[in-house]
Amino acid sequence: MTSSLVLAIVTFVYGFSAVMYISAWIFNKQALARVGMATALAGVAGNLIGFVLRWIETYAHGHGYIPLSNLYESLVFFALTVAVVCLFLEWKYKNSHINAVSITLSFLIMAYASLKAGQGAAAIQPLVPALKSNWLTVHVITCFLGYAGFAIAFGISLMYLVKKALDRGDAGAVSRIPAYDLLDELTQQTIMFGFLFLSLGIITGSVWANSAWGSYWSWDPKETWSLITWFIYAIFLHLRYVRGWDGTKIAVISIVGFMAVMFTYFGVNFLPGLHSYAKG
Repeated sequence: MTSSLVLAIVTFVYGFSAVMYISAWIFNKQALARVGMATALAGVAGNLIGFVLRWIETYAHGHGYIPLSNLYESLVFFALTVAVVCLFLEWKYKNSHINAVSITLSFLIMAYASLKAGQGAAAIQPLVPALKSNWLTVHVITCFLGYAGFAIAFGISLMYLVKKALDRGDAGAVSRIPAYDLLDELTQQTIMFGFLFLSLGIITGSVWANSAWGSYWSWDPKETWSLITWFIYAIFLHLRYVRGWDGTKIAVISIVGFMAVMFTYFGVNFLPGLHSYAKG
């Protein structure tokens, strides 16, 4: 069994889990949430197995590298980190409804990865010289842990705004979205988590860049947008802790920050620069 097949199956597992979580929220059935959690755990296990199989396959092709070198491989790892973090939050807060959006994001990420696989982007290729470094593992893992935190904060912020706009105090599905205080706290905590790891990712990337290209910072498009993203979330934390902002204003900044993350991840791959290999 190949990694591509395992990961294609994982896409549907995450999709089923997302349907269960959304159904549990809409119909207020905890049995469905339990099925969603069990299925999400199975998806995480399959995601991890597919990642390891991909790693083994790189050695079978004579290249031998951790599979974090291109867009397809990074999407697989991104989906895994999002799912792991959101399951941890469900366990910690004993609230399944916060995963209705988060597991859906893991499904969408894996669906896009499967689409890239169908286009041939999943083929194992030798690394370009700049990627032949142990810094690859540290840099990519820290960045994607940061992205996972921001992705979940984005989902929670969407839930906050939907609740704010549609909550009429009745017993409908909107009223079952977690309380404003919990959503606000989760947004803050997941962004702090993401900010810490994005900072580590930028630092390790700078060290790697100096090793590979002889300069810590080159104002490459991905470097520039990573810095812009870092500043957006730094402003978020400043407004939260120094100015005391919360609620709708913080949720909006969280969503804007994630848009910057997505442009940093996808958009700059189509611009000329030192990171242009990442679109492969």
